[in-house]
Amino acid sequence: MIAIGERSALAGGTPSSSRGLGIGSEPRSSSSPKPGFVALSDLGSVNSRLSSKGSIRIEAMEGSRTVTVSETDLNTNGHAGNLGKNQSLLSSIGNSTNIKWHECSVNKVERQKLLKQKGCVIWITGLSASGKSSVACALSQILHRRGKLSYILDGDNVRHGLNRDLSFKAEDRAENIRRVGEVAKLFADAGVICIASLISPYKRDRDACRALLPDGDFIEVFMDVPLQVCEERDPKGLYKLARAGKIKGFTGIDDPYEAPLNSEIVLTHKGGDCDSPIEMAEEVISYLEEKGFLRA
Repeated sequence: MIAIGERSALAGGTPSSSRGLGIGSEPRSSSSPKPGFVALSDLGSVNSRLSSKGSIRIEAMEGSRTVTVSETDLNTNGHAGNLGKNQSLLSSIGNSTNIKWHECSVNKVERQKLLKQKGCVIWITGLSASGKSSVACALSQILHRRGKLSYILDGDNVRHGLNRDLSFKAEDRAENIRRVGEVAKLFADAGVICIASLISPYKRDRDACRALLPDGDFIEVFMDVPLQVCEERDPKGLYKLARAGKIKGFTGIDDPYEAPLNSEIVLTHKGGDCDSPIEMAEEVISYLEEKGFLRA
């Protein structure tokens, strides 16, 4: 970082002691830049010139643009302050610091007009073997035939890549849902009908994903199928392994499933003659039509 006093040390001057700054060192004050201020250390190539009045002029490359800062634009912490039109608002999110949200003239509304549909997240939750993936695929097929763009985020599929580093411990399961929720939000913002199909057993995690989207754009679909029925199906043999103690923390056996209380759609098992995945998917389609998601 280049810290500037009343005269540029690059020009042979000595930094003012009243500034408390030196060349190649951080300012003595450890405070971060205020919102709307840009740290000189965040700027790329920096050139300074000594004016006839002993003041300085700094030209700094910030990406592909040049930011010009006069001495009056410097605050006592060596940060570029009043940058006028070049002023940048930096923020900190989690462990990411000095970041800025960049807007684009092509927004969600424009993308939805192009696709002739509205982006949303259809979050299918339920026990293992409740039929989540089957309904998700059936729903995607129906939408495709209608000329609507959708994408499935399947619980097993995302663990082949995006979430391959996560286990099934409680904290990793929460992170698994968080990541899928963030990706689903991006799909919805792109105007795509995103179908997320995951057990997602904990209410707090599902609610956190809902909170990422505007009201109405998160559509929770609860596969209300009894544990006994799911265990009888057991297409992957997971319930059998869990009962034998070979899988620990398996949802429904030795780890709880918190059933939703206020889902937008509940697909209920109706005994022996269970609705087919296509019939269940048609119920979701009816909801999408009613709420206007299948038109821009």
